[in-house]
Amino acid sequence: MTRANARELAVHLIYGRDFTGEEPEQVVAVRLAKEYYAKLSEENEVYAERPSRVQIAYLDKVVSGVANRADDLNAQIQKYSIGWDVSRISRLTRAIMQLAIFEILYVEDVPTGVAISEAVRLSKKYDGDDTGSFVNGILGSFARSLNPEDAQ
Repeated sequence: MTRANARELAVHLIYGRDFTGEEPEQVVAVRLAKEYYAKLSEENEVYAERPSRVQIAYLDKVVSGVANRADDLNAQIQKYSIGWDVSRISRLTRAIMQLAIFEILYVEDVPTGVAISEAVRLSKKYDGDDTGSFVNGILGSFARSLNPEDAQ
């Protein structure tokens, strides 16, 4: 499984957890159980290959991290989504942006540009081109705020 597929799987887990309120560890364990995962592979190509141990560690880290820091991540989304209340942003798009901001801040082996471009790709795939532009604008503003010298 590629990191891009693991990232997409993470978005699914974060999004699903938003509905169920399950503990992050439970979400990962249940959704990655062999029987459950096999059924999902019939519905979505991202589930065609099971994640490796490295990818499972990544999934554990990001799903738990987003769950534990959701309020802070949403505050960042709110800060840069001028004219939009976070509650008006679709849960899926919000999950994509939460993951990207978490990766930018807390996952050392994911470059900022990769986190943003993957978030844009996923938002276009699931919510359309306009959403991709919206996500790019918010995440770009967030990233520039971290490195103001890059904005000049």
